[in-house]
Amino acid sequence: MTAVQEGHEVQEGQEAREGRERQQSASFDALRTQLQQAATQFADGPDALEGILLGIVDDVDRAVREPLEIFPVCHHSPASAVAMARRLREKQPKTVYLELCEDMAPLLPELRNCRLPVAVQAFASEVDGFPPEWAPLSVVAPLTEASAEYQAIAYALDTPGVELVLVDRSSDHVFQWQTRGPGPGAGSDAGPDAQPATSPPEEEAALHGDAVGVEIGDLRPRFAELEEHLLHHGKVRHWSEWWHQYVELPLGDSDHDTYRQVMLLIGSLFRRLAPGDPERVGVDEDRERHMWTRMREHLAASGTDPADCLYVCGAFHAASRVAEFGVHGADTFEITPRSASTWQYGLIPSSHTAIEAQFGLAAGSVSIAATQWAKNLRRTRVQPFRLAGQAGTKKPAKGGRTPAPAPAAPEGAADDRLTGFLRRPPVLDRLDEAELLGWSVDIVRAARRSGYLASTADAIAVFETSILLAGMRDRARPTPYDFQDAAVTCIEKDTVPGRRDVRRLVEIMMGGDRIGQVGYDALPPLARDVHDRLAPLGLKLQQRGVQRALLDMAARPEVARCSDVLWMLRQLMPPGTARPIMGERRLGEHPIQESWDIALGTHQRALIELGYEGVSIEQVLEQRLRRTAYGPRATTATVLQAVEDATLYLRSRRLADELGTRALEVLATERSVDGAPEVLRRVRRLLAYYRTGEPALPGWIEAFVKTGYAHYCTLLPTAFTDEDATAGQVAAMLGFLFSMESLALSLGCDRTQLELAFAQSHPREPAKVALLWAAQVQLGQLSRARLRARCDELLGNPLVVPAYPRYLSGFLHALEPVPQLADFVVELVSNAFARLPDPVLLPWLPTLISTLRAGGAEAAPLLIREAGRIFPGRLAALDAWVPPWLAGPEPAAGPPAAGAGGRGAVLLAAHPAACDAFAELLGCEGSWAADPGARGAALLGRHPDTAAALEVLLTG
Repeated sequence: MTAVQEGHEVQEGQEAREGRERQQSASFDALRTQLQQAATQFADGPDALEGILLGIVDDVDRAVREPLEIFPVCHHSPASAVAMARRLREKQPKTVYLELCEDMAPLLPELRNCRLPVAVQAFASEVDGFPPEWAPLSVVAPLTEASAEYQAIAYALDTPGVELVLVDRSSDHVFQWQTRGPGPGAGSDAGPDAQPATSPPEEEAALHGDAVGVEIGDLRPRFAELEEHLLHHGKVRHWSEWWHQYVELPLGDSDHDTYRQVMLLIGSLFRRLAPGDPERVGVDEDRERHMWTRMREHLAASGTDPADCLYVCGAFHAASRVAEFGVHGADTFEITPRSASTWQYGLIPSSHTAIEAQFGLAAGSVSIAATQWAKNLRRTRVQPFRLAGQAGTKKPAKGGRTPAPAPAAPEGAADDRLTGFLRRPPVLDRLDEAELLGWSVDIVRAARRSGYLASTADAIAVFETSILLAGMRDRARPTPYDFQDAAVTCIEKDTVPGRRDVRRLVEIMMGGDRIGQVGYDALPPLARDVHDRLAPLGLKLQQRGVQRALLDMAARPEVARCSDVLWMLRQLMPPGTARPIMGERRLGEHPIQESWDIALGTHQRALIELGYEGVSIEQVLEQRLRRTAYGPRATTATVLQAVEDATLYLRSRRLADELGTRALEVLATERSVDGAPEVLRRVRRLLAYYRTGEPALPGWIEAFVKTGYAHYCTLLPTAFTDEDATAGQVAAMLGFLFSMESLALSLGCDRTQLELAFAQSHPREPAKVALLWAAQVQLGQLSRARLRARCDELLGNPLVVPAYPRYLSGFLHALEPVPQLADFVVELVSNAFARLPDPVLLPWLPTLISTLRAGGAEAAPLLIREAGRIFPGRLAALDAWVPPWLAGPEPAAGPPAAGAGGRGAVLLAAHPAACDAFAELLGCEGSWAADPGARGAALLGRHPDTAAALEVLLTG
């Protein structure tokens, strides 16, 4: 009997449901008849237009008849939010299905610890199953209080016995279903409403970074001609203004049935008039199949009655025509498995500007929507849902005003509200003079503070112009957009004295750019650890803006740990997060005081995303250093920089040795000298650090010097003749060879390698020729006298004079490997200024300045010091001053000796001990005679080359 009774009950329930569906379907017959007559009258043939119009009615009818109530919404629409709050209090559903990525569900309770607007984010830094160039992958879904999705989330989380189920595709499927070129784009589709010329600072507009935005309630024409037609006939500038005027305001206080049918009508219209892009249509339909499949799975598993459920989705998806639509739809869609990518989830701060920039909305439209949301609440007395403990929101008062009931529906199970709504003429709100006058006074006051010469007359002009523009656009009451245009026309005129234009001032006045914040409890472990370790500074780290911190390590040793954290944040975070004002960190140095500008609250998103990479900043920094060292584009210079960073910030000898070994491997495989200057600077710093702070050099750096010596000896002949190798790079190679020569030879290198390299080097470019000459002087293969003679020959040759500045540039670069030539370079530069003609000298001066600026840290001090030693110190002595290289040699004390040994004999006679030592080395025996020219002069006369070499050695 029980089974028979249950069968009768099921049959009666099915018959009742079919009866209600027939009654609901019949309620739209009158509208179908009217549209069919209109299509026949205004179209050449009734088929095309009739198919569209009647198809729209069929879509609305189908969605209304669905047993599981569909609630269509528009993204960040106050009208949708008010209608959602009202419907949730009337229906009190037990299950809420929400169009949001299903893998973001565990994160929604953390919204209690945040101040809206914030965005739910899914982040994958390491991808598996996607092209590597797509990394990192990021998906965000922003939430504001004036959004229907937040009302549904707050209701479900704070109402006992209510279940919230996210049914949209996962973050992984967002990228699986996208066919892209080089990589994911930044954000969702950007529409023509975006106004970068009037956007506020980039840091506020870029709070979402390069994430792909997931829109809940994407409702915008995808047919460009349709949108242009609506904007033209609506007498508005952009889509946000059209929606505000013709949809937002009429639906702000409408009843539930009217709201739902109108939103379904708009969604179906935009869907049927969308261009047939197979890729985008396929993604939309797959999302709808996915959502209905997940809902049926949940209904079957939980046994929930569809009448106790509410499905919140975009109006575009509510008017779906896929076979899987509805509770009784087909179960033919197979959900593919996710990829092997590791996804991290968190909440990041958002802002009105970030939402506008990412979703292509007009600047200021989200702020205007927030203002409209507050007006709707005051007018309708609807009590919104807010999460308990939500930061930045007011707690709903108990026993407060009762929400205004929705307009009563006429008798009947289902009503056709579309006919009445479409026939109703637009409601012309009467002018609120007090509100408009207040706007006009406030904008003039704000303009004065920003440097505009605004007066009371401008306020009157803005007031009257707003009314005039609204009348021209068939509006009795000026909208915020009318007022904005009037303010720009009357106040800004043709100049912007400050950093904000009038359009931006109106946006701020209408509500401004509200920026959200993620609370401490909702931060990832890394971010909380950073806040805890910086607590000794006593700063409000979550507050936006720049804060100054003074670290006195001598008086407060505990803040030394804060200094370590700040230096690591400077390496890991965007510029401006932690900026040192006083103090620096160098190898082997220990700071006493530091001063920092800290803006951790402003860059909270970057800190949260840093938490996706590890549980501590030390771990993240080590991972990034390894990634840099072992990456495909790693060079010797970048790996040595990683070694230095590991020593400076992590103080990890283990990691430094590992990365140093990697630098040795990279050096052995390089075939260019592009990074030679950077390699030389970093190796010198590391050598100086290890020599002063360690008892012995690490094994890797000894092997690096040994390998580098042989490596650069091999590349030197090619670099001298290679046109792509610059003089600075060749000079850095020579600097490595000369400065590391003693260590390399002690480690077993052969100096013959260097001599053979110079023997095979035959440069043609003047700067490199000068470098070769300077290197030969360092090796003793060329004397200074011979070098001076060669330079004099260059100045004496009219054919070579135009190229002489290039030789000088080479000598300037030569100060890196051969700093002993500083006085000689001063001599060459002085001769150039004295003897070069102006047509050659003047064009060379910029090259000289740029060369000195590039190597100014080392070359300029040497030249200045030598010039100060050579030139007279007073202006009066300059007239009688004779350059030392132009002064003649002093006459010998005795009769001149034969050949080149005359002057050498005088010098050796003045230093007999040195002469005895050289005589012993040469194997000569004998003693000194009274006559200085007797034995020494005779000896030097027989060996003039030796005398010349000794002269150079003694005179330097």
